[in-house]
Amino acid sequence: MFGGNELVLIIVAGLLIFGIKNAPRIGSSLGKSIQSFKRASKGADEIDITPIASGKEEDEKGREQETGDAGGGQE
Repeated sequence: MFGGNELVLIIVAGLLIFGIKNAPRIGSSLGKSIQSFKRASKGADEIDITPIASGKEEDEKGREQETGDAGGGQE
């Protein structure tokens, strides 16, 4: 990708632009970004599109199980 000379030139230019004091912060941010990218690239390739039940439906199911009334109507 980059040779030794090009990499040194990029690092020196970055230090001149951002300054020595900001170098640790920039390096830390760059490391975290690379870790995040690697973690995301190892993840699942497919998107999960299963529907999520609404809160209302879950409440009705919970009430049916508690009362034992599967019909949902009054007698």
